[in-house]
Amino acid sequence: MNISYFDPFTKGWERMKLILFRPFDLSKWFALGFSAFLAELLGNGAGYPNTFKNKVDLQNYDVHNAVSSAYNWMVQHPWWLGVIATGILLGITLLVLFGWLSSRGKFMFLDNVVHNRSEVSRPWHEYKREGNSLFIWRLIFGVVIFAGFLVITGVAFVALGDRLYSGNSLGGILLTGLWVVFLYGLWMITIGYVSLFLNDFIVPLMYKYRIPATEAWHKFMPLLKAHFWYFVLYGIFIFFLSVVVVITVMLAGLLTCCIGLLLLIIPYINAVVLLPVSVTYRSLSLYFLEQFGAEYRLFEEIAAVPETPEGDNSGHA
Repeated sequence: MNISYFDPFTKGWERMKLILFRPFDLSKWFALGFSAFLAELLGNGAGYPNTFKNKVDLQNYDVHNAVSSAYNWMVQHPWWLGVIATGILLGITLLVLFGWLSSRGKFMFLDNVVHNRSEVSRPWHEYKREGNSLFIWRLIFGVVIFAGFLVITGVAFVALGDRLYSGNSLGGILLTGLWVVFLYGLWMITIGYVSLFLNDFIVPLMYKYRIPATEAWHKFMPLLKAHFWYFVLYGIFIFFLSVVVVITVMLAGLLTCCIGLLLLIIPYINAVVLLPVSVTYRSLSLYFLEQFGAEYRLFEEIAAVPETPEGDNSGHA
């Protein structure tokens, strides 16, 4: 089996030009951009680097007193406790809401790319069951991610704390630290691949066969096992492609005296401006998947939309 990475990219690029520029329709861009905005609602957030400016002397750190002091502070400031609890609850609620909207939006955007159109209402309602199934799967996956980080953090705290309190050599502490970094890195790579496969392959299978997320994973896993390294290399290919895209966008923003970067801060405008990237990525994944057999093909080749009289913006192929 001859599996290509650049051929799906080339086809995806050509399909993007066909959908967005043949002909160019600004109203279609804004409608299709809205479905892309929903689909990527939880995927465009900036990173939040942690900066530790203060050194902590663990050997002289009294955990019991720290917990006691925190408890006393909460008793003395019940209003602040309420504000913090409300903020946490609100944050979780927004994450859940965005996850639900994003799950429904992924099928809207996929349907529009497959059929070269820019509908909102019909795919939103038609793929309600699949979108809700995806949302529940992602919600459970989010809990697993959080639990995994808690476990690794707990192991790291105990292991490093034991090394520090027992007066181990610097080499032993560094070795333990490297193992902790390895565990975090391995967990993050696992999360990255699962998220990539979910969006690029599971969602299309759910869409094609109208099946829930768990069933789509059962359908995908034999393919993954049979062609494991092809999919591993796919993830690496997408990673480097994303790096190129980020560098290109940053350079383009700088060439516009940062005006373009300021526009990209607005989420919906970001989705509209970067619509060629989103459509190319979405098409690329479908073209890559169909290389493994006709049962994975989602669309037939579409012809360019003929020029229509002004005012007729149906957006259909």
